Amino acid sequence: MDYSIFDFLTLVGSLGMFLYGMKVMSEGLQKVAGDKLRNILSVMTTNRFTGVLTGILITALIQSSSATTVMVVSFVNAGLLSLAQSVSVIMGANVGTTITAWIISLFGFKVDISAFSLPLIGICIPLIFSGKSKRKSWGEFLMGFAFLFMGLSYLKASVPDLQSNPQILAFLQNYTTMGYPSLFIFLLIGTILTIIVQSSSATVAITLIMCTQGWIPFEMAIAMVLGENIGTTITANIAAISANTSARRAAFVHFMFNIFGVIWALLLFYPFTGMIAWIVTNYGPGDPNEMSRFLSTLDLKTISLITSNMELPDPGLAALQKQLLSLQVSVSYGLSLFHTIFNIINVCVMIWFVKFYVYVCFALIKPKSGKDEEEFILTYIPSGMLSTSELSLMQAKKEIAIFGERSLRMLDMVRELFYEKNEEKFLKTFSRIEKYESISDRMEIEIANYLTLVAEGRLSSEGKEEVRVMLRAVTEIESIADSCYNLARSIKRRNDGKSEFTAELNHNIDQMFILVDKAVKRMNVILDKTEFVHDDINESYNYENEINNYRNQLKISNIGDVNNKKYPYQDGVYYMDIVSEIEKLGDYILNVVQAYIEKKV
Repeated sequence: MDYSIFDFLTLVGSLGMFLYGMKVMSEGLQKVAGDKLRNILSVMTTNRFTGVLTGILITALIQSSSATTVMVVSFVNAGLLSLAQSVSVIMGANVGTTITAWIISLFGFKVDISAFSLPLIGICIPLIFSGKSKRKSWGEFLMGFAFLFMGLSYLKASVPDLQSNPQILAFLQNYTTMGYPSLFIFLLIGTILTIIVQSSSATVAITLIMCTQGWIPFEMAIAMVLGENIGTTITANIAAISANTSARRAAFVHFMFNIFGVIWALLLFYPFTGMIAWIVTNYGPGDPNEMSRFLSTLDLKTISLITSNMELPDPGLAALQKQLLSLQVSVSYGLSLFHTIFNIINVCVMIWFVKFYVYVCFALIKPKSGKDEEEFILTYIPSGMLSTSELSLMQAKKEIAIFGERSLRMLDMVRELFYEKNEEKFLKTFSRIEKYESISDRMEIEIANYLTLVAEGRLSSEGKEEVRVMLRAVTEIESIADSCYNLARSIKRRNDGKSEFTAELNHNIDQMFILVDKAVKRMNVILDKTEFVHDDINESYNYENEINNYRNQLKISNIGDVNNKKYPYQDGVYYMDIVSEIEKLGDYILNVVQAYIEKKV
């Protein structure tokens, strides 16, 4: 077969355009309804049925069951969803993903939508350059829609011409008539293809093209679709590898759900596919099994002519071309109908076994024991893979709130260190503070990297502003951790210098600690809030003013006390180092609060 590297790259580029169009369309819709999607996912799973409906809705909107599942896994990782709630959402996601196949069937084969793609992009241009964020988002959605069908059109045109190469066609035919072994072979092909492409929607599109071109019979195409249902579960399992136990269980639920579905579909394969063919034949455009028989009656030259997009002057050839197009629509309807009915039946059956799934997951995936409580684990941000851009902002915000809580624990350790007299306990606490400081450095980098990746997606202008605010907050919280570590080092220098503070100095520093502790706790309240009013910042300003005024008062009294020889000069140096560092800590705390509130109000 005369198929060059250039032709292969054209095929890969066509697939790339299809995937890119799906991505742009998905992100445009997310930005139009980003906050709504976030709210839906966090409040809708009151029972298993609303969970299923939510999974259908979210996946139909963002056009990716993998994205929905990765998002659900990260929400379970964060504790926003229980394992039982996640099962129903994942079930719904499997139904929602069938929408893509119907869009392709209704428009991609029945109508040459790619002919309207460039005019559609022309309509998008003024929307994309509009000053309003929502118009831009609609423009991106329409442009993604145009790219998706341009990619599909190029994909159909760039597939290798197997019909004109009987030797390759014969090779394929050798594996299509062996009954169940053939089904397993094509099921495996569908699974591997989906793992490679990382999109079951794209693989379904490829399967539709393979079947409508007559490469494989309708039944083998259905086997590939079943394989794609298994392949799509790999994405979430990859995302959950380094996540917590609950997230790994949620990802495994997706795998189990699809595996059980494929098992019953294979057991009832021939009656089930016969039912689908009967429905499409009697209530649709025609028999999807007829495609293979139709092409087998034609010679290669005729097939080459009628599969081209040219208008044929010969009435006989034109009639054959029209018949071929009708059969292509039948095949695409048949595959789309199978994909939808299979997933709906699967959900209707499996929804009653949610507790069984949860039980199996708990039995098979045990929590890791003996884990150091201070190990570095991001709680809310999904490990290994981004969730969808707009939906990632809430996870990042929750992670920053955890970062703030960690800084409070670090401050508590510093207060404990200040009064510790036992050298062994002192060194143990100091080591914990060092470890926390190291963890804080890594948290800053991980959260900042995650936010940077989110910002590279197609965020709304409001989303970009949120990313900017969160990046500033992360930097300031890391400075709080640095300041706590500097305090610990100052206390250690005092102890190494054999310095003993008077009861008055201890009391003064304790008062400073009390003020800064209140400021940190107030900061954490702000980090957990979603809505702000301007007065929310007043309390933080009051704490900052108290810390500054008290620091100034202590500086003045320290000069007099040293001159009056109430304590040695060196003790005064250690004392003022600690007081000054606590005051700096107060500044960093206020900076975090300002970043959040002054942007929001």
